[in-house]
Amino acid sequence: MMTNVDPQLAQITTDAEAGDATAQSILGGMYENGDDVAVDLKLAHHWYQQAAAQGYADAQFNLGVMYETGNGVKEDIAQAKIWYEKAAAQHDPAAQFNLGLLYADGLGVPQDYAQAKLWWEKAATQGDADAQANLGVMYAEGQGVAQDFTQAIFWYEKAAAQGDPDAQCILGEMYLDGQGVQQNDVVAYKWFTLAGSCGIEEAMDALEELETSMTTAQLAEGKKLAEQWKPALKE
Repeated sequence: MMTNVDPQLAQITTDAEAGDATAQSILGGMYENGDDVAVDLKLAHHWYQQAAAQGYADAQFNLGVMYETGNGVKEDIAQAKIWYEKAAAQHDPAAQFNLGLLYADGLGVPQDYAQAKLWWEKAATQGDADAQANLGVMYAEGQGVAQDFTQAIFWYEKAAAQGDPDAQCILGEMYLDGQGVQQNDVVAYKWFTLAGSCGIEEAMDALEELETSMTTAQLAEGKKLAEQWKPALKE
């Protein structure tokens, strides 16, 4: 008795078996995530490996994640780094970001903030909000760079503009304290409102305190700025 096979899955499988790297990568993702198939991490690894060997950046990145997290394979940071580097060399921002994390945390490599900064800058200039926020942290705290609140604001604003709630909360704090920017309760209120709407408790607490010190006009302006805010597209 023949079983029903999804035509799209059948075509992707046929293409993957014929050596199509895009189909191989897609099939790997389907087996990893259980999309229209039962989760099978061995098959996920197999198809990612096939695509990665052909230079397919998405598959190289996904292999890196599997090795870093031990998902379906033995955890192997050295292998993760190899695959991240291959994808990062093809300008994959997620791989560049993860490479930066390895260097910042000293995972499988000596801790090296200069290398972390290098890879995060590559990802950030492609619009990766996590990398932008991490650069903000580096400059705000002087991690491997001279402390520079102006640069911290620059990167936090880019991440916040894409909707990163942690960056929005930090921006609120910096505007509230006048750190790297001119002190401005109204703008602080805007960023705290946006971060608070995403469940950031620190932002919600800051809003409560601000509401006791701001004028009615200032509160109205802060709420208006928050309501008018729209997330920016990646650069």
